[in-house]
Amino acid sequence: MGHGWGPARLRIEILAGLTVALALVPEAVAFAFVAGVHPLVGLYAAFIVGLITALIGGRPGMISGATGALAVVMVSLVAVHGLEYLLATVVLMGLIQIGVGVLRWGKFIRLVPHPVMLGFVNGLAIVIFLAQLGQFQVPGSAEASGHGMASGEWLQGAELITMLALVVLTMAIIWALPKLTSAIPAPLAGIAITAGIVLIFGIEVPRVGDLASIEGGLPAFHIPAVPLTWETFQIILPYALILSAIGLIESLLTLNLVGEITGQKGGASQECVAQGVANTVTGFFGGMGGCAMIGQSMINVKSGARTRIAGTAAALFLLSFILFGSSLIEQIPLAALVGVMFMVVIGTFAWNSLKILFKVPLTDAFVIVLVTVVTVATDLATAVVVGVIVSALAYAWQNATRIYATTYETPEGARVYQVKGPLFFGSAAGFNELFDPENDPSLVVVDFAESRVADQSALQAIEKVAAQYEAAGKKIELRHLTRDCHALLQKAGHLVIDSDDDPDYEVATDYSVRTGILGDH
Repeated sequence: MGHGWGPARLRIEILAGLTVALALVPEAVAFAFVAGVHPLVGLYAAFIVGLITALIGGRPGMISGATGALAVVMVSLVAVHGLEYLLATVVLMGLIQIGVGVLRWGKFIRLVPHPVMLGFVNGLAIVIFLAQLGQFQVPGSAEASGHGMASGEWLQGAELITMLALVVLTMAIIWALPKLTSAIPAPLAGIAITAGIVLIFGIEVPRVGDLASIEGGLPAFHIPAVPLTWETFQIILPYALILSAIGLIESLLTLNLVGEITGQKGGASQECVAQGVANTVTGFFGGMGGCAMIGQSMINVKSGARTRIAGTAAALFLLSFILFGSSLIEQIPLAALVGVMFMVVIGTFAWNSLKILFKVPLTDAFVIVLVTVVTVATDLATAVVVGVIVSALAYAWQNATRIYATTYETPEGARVYQVKGPLFFGSAAGFNELFDPENDPSLVVVDFAESRVADQSALQAIEKVAAQYEAAGKKIELRHLTRDCHALLQKAGHLVIDSDDDPDYEVATDYSVRTGILGDH
């Protein structure tokens, strides 16, 4: 689809924005309940975070708002200290995210391996699916709504059948409509047709209004009413750090995902700053904070949105619902919105990962399943960190087994060891086992031309081997080490034989401070 600025493009963007706004309402309300705050706190966050990130975010087409991943962390803070402390935390979280963006740390998202991405997507799809199941329970009264569902009783009999039928109808419309026309986003048509049927026939099913009233005024500027003391800082800092990490990880992974669909690149640091600005402002306007929403971003991009208009329109539609359209929006059956989210789940889940589980290396398959399970069981940030650590350890283990040496005798009777493979903390022990100081001749040459000395542990391993030969009264020469290896080898430095074809790379050690780490490479 072209990005020309014609009426057709504008219509696609605005309709996509409307679809997203309608799907945002029950999510923002539900996540406000999860965090234990008033629904408007969730809706204001969805509006402000959505608007600011749509305008200055790293990638057009992404949607941000109040998310469940953050709400789960907020609940204990709100329960113990109340809403004002949450707002102060959201401001601090935003400032941390701006710092990350300014320092350009967003590029570290490149360290997330593909299996972790697949696990993240699958875990999130399952989380979105499980979040919808609450709509199949009997909604509580308005008074009890602050505690989520009143009784947690499941819908029974005819009510359940009606609800399921409407969900399936919505899903069928979303599936079939694109085959007929692309004039209107399929999710919007699904919501409209299902809502129309319910209203015309007066079918009794749970509606948005049963969750909570979404009516309200404009968000007002309000400095969080917390004492500006060291104690307050100690309370909110741990939460702010966790929230900013989860927010950025989810936002940057969504950035990559949207980029794959729309063919865009870059923007990680800009996205970090945009998320930070959005959260800082949200905290001062009574919102619960937020981050990029993978489900909503998928609805938006699949509806054809490619510019900043759709996200901006979605935020403005959301505000207009709160100010003027609450009575209308509250009539929308939840079944229609559940249908939309179920289609998002089907679209988000990486079904190909099930096919490749038995084809990829065992460690990759393990990481995909592990990240999926941890995402569902705890939260996204934990899952991604666990996935990256396990992938890194697996990589280190594979490389640790790759070090070996070929040997030959020179006419002069010296033995030459040609070391092959990377020498680092994982392979240091294997390196030591390659040598035989007892039985080797009086002159031994260790040639590192086809090896790479990576870190402090590697240097220690070289020192240790040199010491063993010297203790056995034998002469050892080290060849083809880099200039900084020469300098960093304290005891064995005098054993290094210089030659013109020495390699030139740097060793990552703890006592050689490198500059330029933060520059964009």
